[in-house]
Amino acid sequence: MKSNSFGLDIGTSSIKVAWLNRENNIISYGSALSVPTPVESMQSESAFGYQEMAQVINKLVIDAKITTNNVNISLPENHVYTKVIEMPLLSDSELSTAIYWEAEQYIPAPLDTVTLAWAKLKELRNSFGEERMQVLLVGAPTQLIKRYQKILDLSGLTIIAIETEILSLIRSIVSGDNFPTSLIMNIGAMSSSLCIVRNGVIAFNYTISLGGVALTRTIASDFGFNLAQAEEYKVAYGLLDTNFEGKIAKAIDPVLSSMLAEVKKVMLFHNEAHKNESPISQIILTGGSAALPGLAVYFAKALGVETITGNPWKMLGVKDVPKTVEEKGTEYAVAIGLALKEYE
Repeated sequence: MKSNSFGLDIGTSSIKVAWLNRENNIISYGSALSVPTPVESMQSESAFGYQEMAQVINKLVIDAKITTNNVNISLPENHVYTKVIEMPLLSDSELSTAIYWEAEQYIPAPLDTVTLAWAKLKELRNSFGEERMQVLLVGAPTQLIKRYQKILDLSGLTIIAIETEILSLIRSIVSGDNFPTSLIMNIGAMSSSLCIVRNGVIAFNYTISLGGVALTRTIASDFGFNLAQAEEYKVAYGLLDTNFEGKIAKAIDPVLSSMLAEVKKVMLFHNEAHKNESPISQIILTGGSAALPGLAVYFAKALGVETITGNPWKMLGVKDVPKTVEEKGTEYAVAIGLALKEYE
């Protein structure tokens, strides 16, 4: 039975959709497709920009043969404030009042410009034996939500759910409470999100302003390529020394070293803060640049931690996925997570 809603991931470089079927707890492929994002329209606040974005999305849905108008969407992580906070153990009604006081501490924007959402993650006892709870706090610019609402209204789609990319990502990668403590790195076009998952839930998240475009621009600068040529070389040769005499690997090493330094910082923070709990045992790479040849090996050697490429089609055991789509699984991680939201 096809799901009543599909996932839509509106990225800065591409727009992706995923639609799934589920029958007898077996998930199978419905549809998935990606198109380039019209960059100028993506950044525009004009009626024409909204209309062009709507037309691109509408055509994408038609081309993907998606027959439902119900959609789950994500908000870009670098535009959203996401924080895991620890609070005294409160009832739901108490939390709904207290959360605004907490938000003032953690969200660097006037609260009257932000839409807040929160969810209890788990209860715990601190070192003093006090009952506490971890809460996921999310603040999204209200204007950003209205912008997405306008575009999707023009597309003829009905928004069923809105969440952050990180939550969608975790849903497509993490399977159950016994999932090992992991750091998930989603390498987007303009930025990358780092997320630590412990006991099956988000424990920490962090966004850095480096992504796939920075790698591409470095190659373009070093070799005098245009961005399209540089992207082709990046995807084809990656970090393998045997490819193109290792020249691409050398060109992008400064950017990767900066990204690596941020990952080390996050891992050190986590391991120091949670000395009595299991350390990070694996790193999972997702996003458009995650599948670069040699990237997982590069991270594994530099960090001394097992590193894998996170392909949700394979990790979830989704049936009947076309080979050409399955090969691009890292790109669809957020869209797949959104498509899975209905089955929570």
